[in-house]
Amino acid sequence: MSNNQQQAIYGGQAVIEGVMFAGQKVHVTAVRRKDQTIQYLEVPKKEIPWVQTLKKIPFIRGIVGIVEASAKGAQHLNFAAEVFAEEDNDAKQEKKESVAAKISMYLGVAFIGILSFLFGKFVFTLVPTAVEQVVFGNMFENQIGHNLIEGLIKIVLLVGYIYAISLTPMIKRLFQYHGAEHKVISAYEAGVELTVKNVQQFNTLHYRCGSSFIVFTVLIGVVIYSFFEYNSFIERIVQRIVLLPVVIGVSYEALRFTNNLREVPVLRYLGYPGLWLQLLTTKEPDDSQVEVSIASFNRMREIDRQMQNQ
Repeated sequence: MSNNQQQAIYGGQAVIEGVMFAGQKVHVTAVRRKDQTIQYLEVPKKEIPWVQTLKKIPFIRGIVGIVEASAKGAQHLNFAAEVFAEEDNDAKQEKKESVAAKISMYLGVAFIGILSFLFGKFVFTLVPTAVEQVVFGNMFENQIGHNLIEGLIKIVLLVGYIYAISLTPMIKRLFQYHGAEHKVISAYEAGVELTVKNVQQFNTLHYRCGSSFIVFTVLIGVVIYSFFEYNSFIERIVQRIVLLPVVIGVSYEALRFTNNLREVPVLRYLGYPGLWLQLLTTKEPDDSQVEVSIASFNRMREIDRQMQNQ
């Protein structure tokens, strides 16, 4: 393995019965079929020069990265949903199950997955604001106090939502694949051979996770909103919407910062709020799920090498 490859940073996401990994040149999804075979979707990256330029600018790169990941991730989520639906033995229900599978996936990853992050962020920005205004609007004059209560409501709604959907069998398995994705990345970063036995020794939590990102947007949002005053409920709502890109950009930089400090004593605790949320969004995978995650990662890196050598 070359030094450049050693330093490469990879990310991914869980899909129905599988895992997607984003490489330097390609996105690869591996899905486990009912006959135990693994089916792949391989989509080469098409780099747009001006987008790559924006992705190098601090505070802008986070917003660009999320939008780009959302567009690319949609194809892989759809692929997994279609594979899942195709395996339904009842031909009469195939179309309905296909739709149901896709809806379940989109709802299941809403607010925690990259694909639905923007929609989820709007909902989790506006609903808690409205609730706080209605319930606590006249309780005290200090707007910072209102911002803190708003942030607390966001956390409660977020944790409650994730816990509720985690009780369904499909989403529980999705969270297991999420754990398998984290384990593979951690094993790769540790430099160990990617075998099921080795990968299973690693934790399902990872600092560089979309779940951590969402927690940062809540915490950092409280701070940023405190610098701006509002005189009415409508003004407060408009302010939240206008500042949303700022919150996202700063949160992305905070996530990168805490990831760089995860080996530093004391400072590593800055990333703990995100890790705590991952206790809900990841579950321990079985060996079969880890095998799929390893297969996806290995295929991605193999294609990456081939394309780089062309």
